[in-house]
Amino acid sequence: MRFFALALGSAIACSGCVAARGRAFEPDEIRAVLDRQARAWNRGDIAAFMDSYDRSPRLTFSSSGKVTRGWQSTLDNYYLRYPTREAMGRLTFSELEVTKLGDDAALVLGGWHLDRGDPVGGVFTLVLRRRAGRWLIIHDHTSRTPADSSGGPRSSH
Repeated sequence: MRFFALALGSAIACSGCVAARGRAFEPDEIRAVLDRQARAWNRGDIAAFMDSYDRSPRLTFSSSGKVTRGWQSTLDNYYLRYPTREAMGRLTFSELEVTKLGDDAALVLGGWHLDRGDPVGGVFTLVLRRRAGRWLIIHDHTSRTPADSSGGPRSSH
């Protein structure tokens, strides 16, 4: 009887722990974040594109050998780098690999491509955290494929 009570108590305690941790990891939820980003970008809506980033001074964005810190600085840099719809082009992502880092953390590796007058692309790595039920990008490392590369630009971000 003591064993049964102990087993039942352990099962109840463990089920409470699982519920407290949150929902199960779903890679498709993270792919949906990137889909929303691409749609916002392709509408010319940089502010909506940035909605997937953590609105925090701790957000980091690495590109071209530089690190930008903070959501507002990252937003400002996007507006400077892409001042017109023509400069923004049409964004596509490809070769997305989502890796679970924990129930509320993930790593995404992928390619990005901007279809515009002078097409560009490269690769990116994102770190996302689930906060209050939403997946948010807390770190973005984006690189551009050199124009003289034999394979041309890869796809998306």
